[in-house]
Amino acid sequence: MTPEQKIFVAGHRGMVGSAVVRRLQAEGYSRLLLPGRAELDLTRQEAVEHWFDAQRPDVVVFAAAKVGGIHANSTYPAEFIYQNLIMAANAVHGAWQSGTSRFLFLGSTCIYPRLAPQPIPEDALLSSPLEPTNEAYALAKIAGLKLCEFYRRQYGVLFHSAMPTNLYGPGDNYHPENSHVLPALIRRFHEAKLAGAETVTVWGSGTPLREFLHVDDLAAAVVHLLNLENPPDLVNVGSGQEISIRQLADLVAQTVGYSGRIETNPSKPDGTPRKLCDISRLSATGWQPQISLSDGLRSAYDAFLREHDSQTLRSV
Repeated sequence: MTPEQKIFVAGHRGMVGSAVVRRLQAEGYSRLLLPGRAELDLTRQEAVEHWFDAQRPDVVVFAAAKVGGIHANSTYPAEFIYQNLIMAANAVHGAWQSGTSRFLFLGSTCIYPRLAPQPIPEDALLSSPLEPTNEAYALAKIAGLKLCEFYRRQYGVLFHSAMPTNLYGPGDNYHPENSHVLPALIRRFHEAKLAGAETVTVWGSGTPLREFLHVDDLAAAVVHLLNLENPPDLVNVGSGQEISIRQLADLVAQTVGYSGRIETNPSKPDGTPRKLCDISRLSATGWQPQISLSDGLRSAYDAFLREHDSQTLRSV
């Protein structure tokens, strides 16, 4: 990938896409194509093909997605599978038709089976049933990565995929009910600190183990992958480190400056006991995460405060 190439970042207003844009700009890539939805609706095939034909990007980073929490995924599965599937299909085919030389499809480790071996290797894909609560989203993302795999196999184009673990950082979603565990804890401890609350209760036993990756590390991995001559069809992107939910709560409280008690509520569901990515395939190409969880949490909380004060905090 060279600075002269035109790079289309789909989903550039989201947490992942905006981090990718920041990284590309920091490394001197200035010919970025960043259309808004009014200019390019990825669910409309004719519009997508027309845009690709007019703009002819050399490289595509596909970070667009319809996302939501467990409730949204369970309530609106048709919307999740249709919108994510049609966006991926339109973008992959439009890119191929217009002569795009490189396409990196970003998904999620929710593509892997509910009972996948730990740490989860890439070849666990489609080896057993998915987690039912986000099956629609996962199937759409699996279809997207398979589109890239098969277009690469049939047409010889460098279309490939990366599946990041749980992400956090600037631009995260802090909705009190719909956000993921780490941003939810940041908001909960911040509000408890302001209110002078004596206790914060964490759902579940606190024992499940989870992996977290700062979104800026993912952005660095994206640029790294785009500069590989022969990247793997599919790689996991993670920190390779895991932490219990209770330990995470302690670390968030320390970062925020909350000094009250932390309690668990074992009557609430824990979810999967452990979820860790095997990142050896990506590591073998020379990439390693650089941001520790403690450092990443400090920068994430700083970003939360900036977004809160400027009234740009995402809470959807």
